[in-house]
Parts: sequence; C-alpha cells; structure tokens
Amino acid sequence: MKNRIHPHLPFVFLVAFLGAGLLLPAPGRAADAAPPVSLVIQADQAAGKVSPMHSGLMIEEINHSLDGGLYAELIQNRAFKDGGQNPVHWALVQDGGASASIAIDAGHPLSDALTSSLRLDVAKASPAQRVGVANDGYWGIPVKPATTYRASFYADANPGFDGPVTVSIESVDGATVYAKAQVPSLAPGWHPYAVTLVTGNVTPTAKARFVLAVDRPGTVWFDLVSLFPPTWNNRPNGLRPDLMQMLVDLKPAFLRCPGGNYLEGATIPQRFEWKKTLGPLTSRAGHPGPWGYRSSDGLGLLEYMLWCEDMGAEPVLAVYAGYSLDGTHVNPGPDLQPYVQDALDEIEYVTGPVTSQWGAQRAKDGHPAPFPLHYVEIGNEDWFDKTHSYNERYAQINDAIKAQFPALLCISTVGNEQPADRRVTSTRPDTVDEHYYRAAKDFEKMAPTWYDKYDRSGPAIFVGEWAAYEDIIPWDRRSAVLPRTPSMKAALADAAWMTGMERNSDFVKLQSYAPLLVNVNPGASQWRPNLIGYDALHAFGSPSYYAILMFNQHRGDTILKGALDTPGAGTPPPIQYSVTKDSKSGTIHLKLVNINAAPQPVSINLKGIDSIAPIATATTLAADSLTDTNSIDEPTKVVPVVSKLQDVKPEFTYTLPPYSLTVLDMGK
Repeated sequence: MKNRIHPHLPFVFLVAFLGAGLLLPAPGRAADAAPPVSLVIQADQAAGKVSPMHSGLMIEEINHSLDGGLYAELIQNRAFKDGGQNPVHWALVQDGGASASIAIDAGHPLSDALTSSLRLDVAKASPAQRVGVANDGYWGIPVKPATTYRASFYADANPGFDGPVTVSIESVDGATVYAKAQVPSLAPGWHPYAVTLVTGNVTPTAKARFVLAVDRPGTVWFDLVSLFPPTWNNRPNGLRPDLMQMLVDLKPAFLRCPGGNYLEGATIPQRFEWKKTLGPLTSRAGHPGPWGYRSSDGLGLLEYMLWCEDMGAEPVLAVYAGYSLDGTHVNPGPDLQPYVQDALDEIEYVTGPVTSQWGAQRAKDGHPAPFPLHYVEIGNEDWFDKTHSYNERYAQINDAIKAQFPALLCISTVGNEQPADRRVTSTRPDTVDEHYYRAAKDFEKMAPTWYDKYDRSGPAIFVGEWAAYEDIIPWDRRSAVLPRTPSMKAALADAAWMTGMERNSDFVKLQSYAPLLVNVNPGASQWRPNLIGYDALHAFGSPSYYAILMFNQHRGDTILKGALDTPGAGTPPPIQYSVTKDSKSGTIHLKLVNINAAPQPVSINLKGIDSIAPIATATTLAADSLTDTNSIDEPTKVVPVVSKLQDVKPEFTYTLPPYSLTVLDMGK
C-alpha cells in the first residue's frame, strides 16, 4: 500500500507541516496538558529482531464469519441440510392461481454426501402463473449495480417435464426483477445447470431474494443451489472482495486455521474433518458447527490454503488433537493413533510433493505446488480437558510430526497463563499458545511489564487469541445487547497490549486478535467484540482494526531499546510505547498510546545518532470520547489521520492528543 491507510474508505488526511505540538484538543476535550514524560530511545542499539511471523490472523466459524461472511456464497441452506425436514431459508413462490408445494426429500439424493433435495410438486402453472422456490440468503441477497452473478444448481425432473427454469434475483415481494436468465430445458436425471445474471443501473439493496421458477405442472428436484457475486481474484468458490481487501491491508504474516472451537467441534464426530472438505462441492456434506449453525464446508482445507496464498501469508495449521467441547477425549496410545495419522496426512496435503499420496491429491484438486508451512498447532484450548490427557496426547502427536516433518515447529494449546498442572511437561513444546480476553483496564495495567518481565527460558510465545473488552466480559449474557465491534476504549487497550507484544516480538513470535469477523445482523453473531463488522452490502473496520493496521503497516525488523521516565517514581506510566527500526530504509517507527483525556507531551530523545530527517510522518487514531466507534451507518467515525511534522531533531517534544494512538515514522 502506498500513501494510504485503506483504499476503499474515504479517510480524512490532514497533511500539514506542524511544529512540536500535534493537534489542538477537539471541542469537549480537556485542554490542559498533562505533565510531560521523557522517552529515551537507543536508536543505535538493537534489543532483538522482530519475528517475521509476529502479526497474523485467526479464523474460526463463529458469527457467520465464513458462511454468511467471507465465503462469498449468497444462498443459505444451499444443500437443504440445515433444518432437518424443514426447508429453512426457502419459501414457495406461487403467482396468480398457480398451485404447488415444496418438501425436503431424503429419498432423492444428489450424491452420497448431499442426501437431501428440495422437491417442488407443481399442480397448476403457466407462463403467466409461475411456480418456484425462493431463498432469502444471509439476511438478504445483496444487489449491486452493473454486477455479474454466477448462479448454478442441480436439478432432476419427473418424466415428461423438460423445463424451462427461470433464474432471477428480485425484490422480496417479486415486484422488481433485478436480473434474470433462463435454463431452456431439463434433461432426465441429476444434471448441473448454470447461468449468468447481470444487474443494470439499480439502487443497491439487500431486500432481495433468489428465485428458481417453472411454468408448467410436474415435479422437479433441486440441490446444491448456488449464487456467487464477483470474488477475490475471480476464484470459483471464492471469497468476498471487500472483506478480503481489509484483511490484505492488515499485511498478515499468517492465518491460524481452522481455528478455535470450530477445529474441535462440539463432539468428536463434529470436529473439522479436513478430508471431507476436499474435492467437488457435491462431495462435501457439511457439518454442525459449535456455535449453533451448520457449516457448508464450502471453505475447506484447500480454500484455506488459497486464502493464505492470496494474502501473501502462510498457514499456522491447526490439527485435531483428540478433544472436543462436550468434554470427550480420545485416549493417548492406540486409540489416538488414527487421529495422529490424520494429522500427518493433513500436513502432507499442505506441504507434500506431488509424488506423495496426499500431495498428489492436492495436485488433483488443482494446486500442484506445495504451500509453505512452519508452524503446526496441536489442538485448541486443551486446558479444558479435565482428565489432563493433553500432556500425553500432545507428546504422541508432536513426536510423530517431528519424525516425519522434523523442520516443523509445534505449538501447545496450553500456555503459561493456564495452571501449571494443565501445561505440557512430557516434552518441550517449541511454542505455547496463550489466550487473553481481558477488560480494557487490565490490558492497560499488563502492557508495560507483562512480556518485558517474562521468563524467557521456556518455549516461545504465540498469543493466538486476544482482545480487550470495555467492561462486560464476552461470555456474560449482558454483552449480547452491546455493539458487535469494540469502541475506542477497547481499541486503546488493544494498542497498549500490542506495544508490549511488539517490544518483545523476538520472543512473542506470533499474535492474532480474535474473533476476526462478525455479521452484525440481529441473530447472526454469538460473541463480541470482533474486529471487522459487515452485513450483506457493507463492511467496516472497528477502531481496533485500525489500531492493528497502524501497527502492521509501520513495523520494522529490529526492536530498539527504550526507557520511559515518568514524573512520579512508582506511578503507572501515562503512556505506552514500542519502537522498531527498518534496517533497510533506516526508518524508526515509534508507537505511542495515550489512554487519558488530556493531551500528553512527550520529550523524545533519540540517542546514538547525530542527525535525523527534519520531516517525519505522524499517523494518529484519536476520538473525542472513549465510547466513539464505527458501525454500518458510520463506518469512518474513528479512522487514522496522517500529518507531517517538521523541524524534527534527535531531541524534540511531541504532544499526543487525548485518547489516541500515534505512530511517528522518522527517517535518516
């Protein structure tokens, strides 16, 4: 990205040449500045190397993150398996005096995986009196102007019925048709059909439905009904472009996938069985997810890898380790061995040559080249296993991975934030995964010292899930009525926490905020806060999203030493900071977090250098109130502002605005 924070949002850029102070307080802010603090930076002394994998993404199927979110499929319940005998999200269409009925038919399967179809029995219909089935999508079908959609379905019909089938996107009441095409006839037996739908100069709306209609009596069965808008890189079965652009802009080094509870499932049979997510969609049955809705498995293991490839990231591959959310586990030893082999097969699918069994399968699926892989996470949050069997399960899987793939680094899902009796002692993990969902005030207290004083004699750290919440803990039922994305209060705490992780990013090798995505429609989400919100037509980044974006777009490869001298000894520092340097360009990236209501002067002393470029760049995320946030209606209320700072010297004073995160980029 060049000279921009985000390409699709109308950012306000304040480009001005300013002196020592940055911005005057906005109306309503406290105008009196706090006492100055002194920050000494050893600009010629490296404290360590920033891990090239330090910042990434974590994804699980929660909040309709994938189905109804990033996965671009617009039809909900496309394979008629979501509601048992109830065709949820499908409705009968009958115009005029037409007469018909619909039902789920488990006796007319499309494939071994897709065992239910939708049966349409038409008693009376004509070209003037159509009959059909309509899908309401994921909280509506998004209609955009001048857009090409790809519609497809499988159909079978009783003898004598040969079509046509009209395919359309139309208003909920059917009065307005936004795009329409026709399949001229149906052949006997199950066959695939596809059409292209193109909208004209229409007003964007999500109050629309997708319709398959016929004009004569008979019986027709439908299955695997699909509607795709344009996708990222035009990939078939691909991803939603606006959300992908926001993820790409974060410059993630990795994607932890498939992450969270989605990996382990509510029960062992409901775990993420990666082999069942390969191949054509007709072979993917889908499965119940742990958050109250089914996963179509349209986004399977290969699609995860392509997602990484399209972002320029690599996977942190999570493999099932024999524990599921209902508390059941697989005993280590012979019982666990089939799951161990499954994990080895999965790694081979991702990394193996085409001459290997699973590498050959990957090539058959369309990707001969292996994917890069350095980290494998064994399980997910296995500290919940009350039998404490993870100690042995981890060792068994770890040893098998090391024997076949010795270069891979293995991650234990039990970190040092968990009780000692839950941690792995049977072998030394390469890395441990720590999860922190903390109140904003707690992150602010932890940030100055948590990882600075950490015992570095143990395994490296992966902070695989972290997020600040304002006041109400996410699993408290009261949080259900709060906005799905965080406010500025949480964003500043997130930024403070990131300074501590970045200061120690030689040891905190990887970190990722969670959850990543949320569909903000009522009933679509199960958790808050979340980084990025969206509905069928719109997407927005939370203040925390922009805080992470600022860190990631202004990160060097070398950690510099710094020391913060506060006015009162023993008092908490009024600001948080981290500082890195780009060894190629020489640019120093200084992050400064002011969580207070008053402006904060900072005396900055760059030791070890005689001169510095007189003009620096300041990128500032600030708000008038800690409750300020972004939303569908106000997507850019809190966004970064870029300014120029002149007369920069090795010693200068800079005033931070109230409630702000600032990044100063200072060159030679």
